[in-house]
Amino acid sequence: MIEESILSKSQTDWQRIDRMDDGDIDLSDCPEVTEQMFAKAVVRRPALKKAEVMLTIDRDVWEWFESKGQGYERQINA
Repeated sequence: MIEESILSKSQTDWQRIDRMDDGDIDLSDCPEVTEQMFAKAVVRRPALKKAEVMLTIDRDVWEWFESKGQGYERQINA
């Protein structure tokens, strides 16, 4: 089976795209974003590489985070 290369030439008309203004974009299938939507928005950051470190903290601090259950390391990181 011969697969088409993903490096094949783009079929997008980039010159036409470059000539477009914002008003030329069809947004009819995009809902308007409301203030209520923004109020519920969550900012998600890309996961960064983790570094294993040794950290000395008070036992009561550690126990408090650990009592929060699964994901407490992520909470400490935040």
